[in-house]
Amino acid sequence: MTATPASTTAGTLTPATERPAHRDGNVLRWLSAYTASMVGDNIYYLALSWAAVRAGTPTEAGIVTAISALPRAVLMLGGGVVADRFGPRKVVIGSDAVRCVAVLAVSALLFLTGPTLWPLALLALLFGTVDAVFVPAVGALPARVTSRDQLTRVQGMRGLSIRFASVVGAPLGGLGVALGGAAAAFAIAGALIAVSVPLLMSLRLRELPEDETASKAREKTAWRDLAAGLGYIRHHRVLAPLMLAIALGDLGFVGPLNVGLTLLADERGWGASGMGWVLAGFGTGAGIASLLLAVRGRMPHAGRLLAPTIITGSVAIGGLAYAPGVITAVALALAVGLLVGLSGALCGALLQTQTDPAYLGRVTAVSSLVSLGFAPLSMPLSAAAIGAWGTGPVFAVSATVCGLGGVVALVFRDLRRAELPR
Repeated sequence: MTATPASTTAGTLTPATERPAHRDGNVLRWLSAYTASMVGDNIYYLALSWAAVRAGTPTEAGIVTAISALPRAVLMLGGGVVADRFGPRKVVIGSDAVRCVAVLAVSALLFLTGPTLWPLALLALLFGTVDAVFVPAVGALPARVTSRDQLTRVQGMRGLSIRFASVVGAPLGGLGVALGGAAAAFAIAGALIAVSVPLLMSLRLRELPEDETASKAREKTAWRDLAAGLGYIRHHRVLAPLMLAIALGDLGFVGPLNVGLTLLADERGWGASGMGWVLAGFGTGAGIASLLLAVRGRMPHAGRLLAPTIITGSVAIGGLAYAPGVITAVALALAVGLLVGLSGALCGALLQTQTDPAYLGRVTAVSSLVSLGFAPLSMPLSAAAIGAWGTGPVFAVSATVCGLGGVVALVFRDLRRAELPR
């Protein structure tokens, strides 16, 4: 299926209308919608935590804040099927609309009745369920708003958006809580998520070619679609090892840089301020990596770059446990953020460009499931292991697991030779 001329079909991108991503109004509208939604998400999670703490015991608050993880993990693969069947823009718009209405409804309820646990738990459950279809659709959408040669730049722009949302979301949420409690913070979150809907509706989508297998997918059941997606990944010479590299990298990275870093700061006497500086170093490094990709637009020899960036980043992760002081730890965290951010963006760009358009939702669902479903399991395991053996050995093991992802990128020839489009 080929794209029809822009002069005859409104809302369709054609080669004649293509521009560099950072100058393309269509991409900038998508980025604005994504940023508004991500800032709203950050405010939502802060408001949910605050309201849950006010409404119940610490244990109950922990259950409420974690309750969204189960439906997100269980339903994520099905969400990829939904994104491929109905189109990512429709799914993202519908998801944001549902999330907006739910958050605003709970905000109104809290204004009228005060914090109670049951609506917060219901909201968390609904949010996690909607996330299961939202996340794969968000990952599949960039390929439909820009050309393949701009996807690396878009990955960098998306990374900058995530960094911006994490920096801005917490202060905005805190301001909302200070002015009007959790209800006000929820209202701000809902309003920001609502901003994304008209922006997404205004996007002009690229018509992507489909192969014969994809055209038959609409006649299959959802289960057969899911099996076809998993089979597509398993037999793909680049995507199969790439998924393994992503899984190993996330499993080795998430534990040390979350609960492990907190325990390390406590063990070394760095305090909350020291841990904050280390986290700032990581965020700065990740931001630099995103900015580099957004400016350059393409990294040559992307497959070959994966191995050294992942392996060097894993060495920096292991070195955190042996840093003699905060300054050294900040420098190592800066290196981790830069290298892991660069390798993560390259993995995302390769995933986008190597995947047949018909399978983008399902492929994104699998990679997201690894990052959002399986990798967080390493956090309690890391905490328990540090309690038993200390930070040094656990960080070393985590670094080894992460480094194995680089070994995978080095060993598998097709992944090593993979290139991003010019």
